[in-house]
This record gives sequence, C-alpha cells and structure tokens, in this order.
Amino acid sequence: MPRILLATLLGLIAGTGLAWTQTTGYEDNRWPVAVTTGADSVGGGGWSGLGPLLFRQPAVGPGGATQEGFRPLWIQSSGPGESFQGYFLYPLFSYSQDATTYRWNVLQLIRHGGLRAGAPSPGSTLERRRETEIFPVWFSRETGDAGSDYRGLFPIHGTVRGLLGIERVSWTLFPLYVQSERRGAVTTSAPWPLVRVTTGAAEGWGLWPFYQRVERPGVSRQTTYLWPLGYDDLRQPEPDDPAGTPPRRETGFLPFYARKSGPGYLDETFGWPFFGYTERTQPRPYRETRYFWPLFVQGRGDGVEVNRWAPFFTHSLRNGSDTRWIAWPLVRHAEWRERDVERQRTQFLYFAVWTEEQRKAGQPAAKPAHLTHLWPLFSHRDNGAGEVQWQALSPLEVFFPHSPQVRQAWSPLFALARHEQAAPGRTRTSLLWQAVTWERDEPGQRAAFHLGPILDVTRQGPERRIALGRGLFGLRRTSGAGWRFFWLDFSPTPASPSFLEKR
Repeated sequence: MPRILLATLLGLIAGTGLAWTQTTGYEDNRWPVAVTTGADSVGGGGWSGLGPLLFRQPAVGPGGATQEGFRPLWIQSSGPGESFQGYFLYPLFSYSQDATTYRWNVLQLIRHGGLRAGAPSPGSTLERRRETEIFPVWFSRETGDAGSDYRGLFPIHGTVRGLLGIERVSWTLFPLYVQSERRGAVTTSAPWPLVRVTTGAAEGWGLWPFYQRVERPGVSRQTTYLWPLGYDDLRQPEPDDPAGTPPRRETGFLPFYARKSGPGYLDETFGWPFFGYTERTQPRPYRETRYFWPLFVQGRGDGVEVNRWAPFFTHSLRNGSDTRWIAWPLVRHAEWRERDVERQRTQFLYFAVWTEEQRKAGQPAAKPAHLTHLWPLFSHRDNGAGEVQWQALSPLEVFFPHSPQVRQAWSPLFALARHEQAAPGRTRTSLLWQAVTWERDEPGQRAAFHLGPILDVTRQGPERRIALGRGLFGLRRTSGAGWRFFWLDFSPTPASPSFLEKR
C-alpha cells in the first residue's frame, strides 16, 4: 500500500508535467511544487516536491540504489536486481527483499519473513525458513526440518528454538510448566521459577529463592542460597589452559562480602558494592582500589590508569583509550584508536555540544575529518577530503549518527537551511526546503541563484541570465555581446536563444 500511494503521488505530479527528469548541470526550481537538479549539480541529480515531503534521488554508479519517498510516511530504496527496502514512519515498519526472500517487521516486535512467491527453493534449511513472531505472544518457524521447526502461543503452549542463547524452550500454561535446554542440560520448572530440576549434561535442583545447585561434571558448579544474596560459582580450567591453572570462582553473601578469583587475579568487595580492590597479574599487571564505588576509584597497571573522583573529575586510560570527565555529566573528552583511525570526541552535557575529529593513524599532517552537533540547532560534517555538509535545524543527528534511515526519512523535515560542498569551489546552499538556493561551480565556471519560481540568476562562463517567472521575461548577456531583453524563454540554461530569436 505505501508503494502504491507513492506511485500515485508521483503520477499526479507527472500529469502536470512536473515529474522528475534527469537533467545535466542546472536546476529547475518550481517551488513548492517541485525542484529538479541535474546530474552535474552539487550533490548529484534529484527531485523534490511539496517542500521536503516528496523526493527522488537516482542511483549513482552500477551498484547504487534509487531512493524515493513521501517523508516521513514512506521511504524506499531500489537497488540492483530485485533488492528493495522500504520504511513506513521509520522505525514503525520496515520491509526488505532480495531475489529470493522477503522480511518485514513492526518495531522489531512483530516480524515475518520467508521465500518470495515463485522464488527457487534454496538448498539450506535456514534459507528455506518461514518465520513469524508477535513478541511475546506468538512464535513460529517452518523449514521442512522437524528438528528446526517450532510453534508457540504464549502463555498457553509451545516451543521455540535458538532464541536468547537458549537452544530450546517449551512451556505449557506458563508459569506452571517450563522446560529449557542449553548445551545438553535440560531444566524443568514446575512452576517457574520456584521448583527446578536439571538433568542431562548437568544435574541439579532448586527451590527458589532459598536454594539452587547445578553441576556440570568437570566443567562448572553453580550454587545460590537466599537468591540473590548468597552464591558460589566454580568454573574449572579450560582444556587449553596450562597445567596447574586454578579454577575460576565467584562467591559472596551480599551486601557484606563478594570475592572473585582465578588465574592471576583476585577481586574482593566489602560492604558491596562500595569498598574493595582488584589485583591482577595476568595478562597484564593491574591493581585497583575502590572507595564508595562508583565515586572514588584508583587503578594502576600496565597500560591502564584510572583516577576517578566523581562527579568532579575522572580520567581513565585503558587499551589505548584516554577518557576524561569534568563535573560529570558536564564535559567529556575521549581519545582512542579504532582500527587505523585515531579519534577525538568532546561532549558538553553529553549531546548538547558534540564534536569529533578523525585522522588516519600515522599521518599527523593529513587533514582530519570533523563532525559537530550543536543540538538541536546545527550539524556540520567535513570528511577531510573536500566534502562538507551542514544543516540547521538538526535535532536527531546526534542521537542517530549511524542511521541512514533517520537521515533520509526525518532529518530533511527540519532542514531550514542546508549547505553541501562536493569539492572546494563546488557548493550548494538552500533555505526553507529549497525555496531559495544558490550554487557555485568554479571548475565548471557556473553559478546560479534561485528564489523559487520568481527569480533566477545564472552564470555559465561569460554568459549571464536574469529571469523573472522562470523566463517570463528577463535579461541575458552572451559572449561578445551586451545585455539583451528576452521574454517567454523558460529554459534554465543561460545560453538558450530567446523566444523571439527562435522565430
């Protein structure tokens, strides 16, 4: 239905002669009905209508995808072959497909997926599966393999497999009966969680919250009493650990005392969680002391340093990451390396002012990339290679920095002003959702200013054109000639002949 609605809206505009068409280098501004930019325009070709609501951006390159939609209701992306993604009021509803499968979800709570009609059946059982989930009420999977299929109607009766790290969970009139299986150990609870019995690869029993004991011979033993106050967990050394390695053990009776020990480390807490210390010799030496945790913590080790006097000042150096807090949560500054990129981030009130600098490791002379958010007023990006973007207003970018769906469906609705630089000397700025635009292309010796359909001022090399009403009348200067009056010339190119000259 959203795809039909979008096609209908585009068709209506196409019927008025204002549909998007691929042009080269120039802008046709019929705001607020439609604004078309050519393929050579800064930011690439595209089309928008009704301000920021309707849009279409063509694919760039053989592997690109065409994006179009009616913001914020429906956004779709069509890629090579039969790949397709669509979003309705993202993240409310999402749909995706490829050559053989499809999948949709509602807030990740209602999900369904399977083979597309007429698609050839893959050989893998998992690729053939058809799944439906209405969390937490209905679960089903159909693959044709009895060992993988399941159905469940919660809390009445059912079974699910491979969810939340548990191989299998079955229930009948939950919580009266629940049975789970993990790594060969089967735990039966009747009713859950009060009475438990474990059999198979592990054995044990429990009467929650008073006492529970589960032992996997030669691997681990877990005991709790008066849960969550008392516990004693023991894990034997791994098969590849050196001979003589002591077992790992966690024991305690909260809030009085807690202890963790294992190969090369000891951690004790008194008056949990406020006072304690950690001593570690493997894999690197480290010692930490805690007073009124988490307020005061002091730690020193090989490549590790912690000085926490919260909320006044905190400094930690761990695994090459250097982080400082001043008057938490007022100011935060962090420096770290992610793969081959060195990053520095400074935050004021965590998201109110947010800046980050990225630089290639080992290249101190290279120009860094920058990202700045002044919430909710402004966002600015500079990739360090000549591409620059900024937008005002920008209330969402700081919260969803890695979400292209939010950037496409929601951010343009707030773009009272937007600026793009494809390269030095090639810029485009727009106001009020492209009601006012001006573009500069120094390598192409071109510049243009548009006040909707009212006024166009363009330059191409030595040629100039000033037009009112998109060419109802205006002035033009060509190479080797002075200014001349024209009328009824609606071409956006400054070199086009006037209506009188065409006669």
